[in-house]
Amino acid sequence: MGRDCVPPGGISRSGFVDAGSTEESLASRSSNLAAAGGLAPGRAPRPPLPFTPGTFPILLFARRVLDLAPVSWRILITARTFREVGEAATKFLKASGAEVLVPPKLGPLTVPELLPQLPGVDAVLASMDHFKAELLRAPEAASLKMISRWGVGYDAIDVPAATEQGIMVAYTPGLLNDAVADYAFSLLLGVARRLAEGHESMKQGLWKSAWGHDVHGKSLGLIGCGRIGQAMAKRARGFDMRILAYDIAPNAEAEKLGIRFVDLDTLLEQSDFVSLHASLTPDNRGLLNETRLRKMKSTAYLINTARGALVDEAALVKVLQEGVLAGAAVDAFAVEPLPADHPLRSTPRLLLTPHQASFTRETGEKVSMAAAEAIVNAMQGRRPRWVVDEAVYRSPKLRAKVQ
Repeated sequence: MGRDCVPPGGISRSGFVDAGSTEESLASRSSNLAAAGGLAPGRAPRPPLPFTPGTFPILLFARRVLDLAPVSWRILITARTFREVGEAATKFLKASGAEVLVPPKLGPLTVPELLPQLPGVDAVLASMDHFKAELLRAPEAASLKMISRWGVGYDAIDVPAATEQGIMVAYTPGLLNDAVADYAFSLLLGVARRLAEGHESMKQGLWKSAWGHDVHGKSLGLIGCGRIGQAMAKRARGFDMRILAYDIAPNAEAEKLGIRFVDLDTLLEQSDFVSLHASLTPDNRGLLNETRLRKMKSTAYLINTARGALVDEAALVKVLQEGVLAGAAVDAFAVEPLPADHPLRSTPRLLLTPHQASFTRETGEKVSMAAAEAIVNAMQGRRPRWVVDEAVYRSPKLRAKVQ
């Protein structure tokens, strides 16, 4: 039921008639709901229902009907991807009875940017916005029931604090695997065969060939061997590559793909290409520091389509400038958007792209719809398909009424 569809007597903001269990309370509350904010702005209050003993069954029936009616949520969309691939998902949200809000500035939003947008908002379809503990506990976020991430990364969300506050955090695992793996392997090919240099040479009116390195038959090292890492391995097998992996939780399914798990130092020392596919955690921030980067072969390349903070960016600039590595391709950065004057932008043998590994229209539309469906499920009392921390359902503070 939309906010303007107010039955006689009005409804509370949650969409339910605020009726008591006695005839007297039902009669008195039916006349007071309009004054309590149950009417849409600008509408004249309706006269209270006249109460007689015969109206009691009618009021009970009205309450039961409204208890079954869908609740309308206010949804803030900060994911900038929705501008290109979110049309169908936006229509779906509106058709489901949600009120859709789009802020003047899209994400990623900082705490000061996000906080003023939250009063009265039930759910955020989020970019990599900074949902820190102080924000989740703030009075401005008192109505927030759910954060639905566009994508798989949720390291910008303080998940324990969200669970503590009874706020569900949903995400969309599995939908980006192939798109990101395709892109990561294209970066590997592009940086190894110097595509960017050849392109720039031609654009400048020159004819200057660039010498690169073979890919077929070489060794690929995967740091992180989950769904996307394994999808990357499948592509590497087509190039007869030897595949190594480092993961805190090696798995048998990956070994069936011919992947051999090794320690991190062995992977860095033996791989011709090192590709990052790990989630960012407090334990692996800055995992590839200068010491570890210097363990790589001088003919090796680094590929990062995961999280920028997995790599010490200053150290990467240094080793590339010194020629310690043959090159690198980076699609994810510690700070995004990457500042215009960042040293990475002028570092040699470095291919840069603006965090677009998942940006195919087909995949983007699927992810947008999945993120929207998670919100609609919660709005209508159902558990979303993918929630980061299911302990939230056991929280006495759970803000959404889900079964």
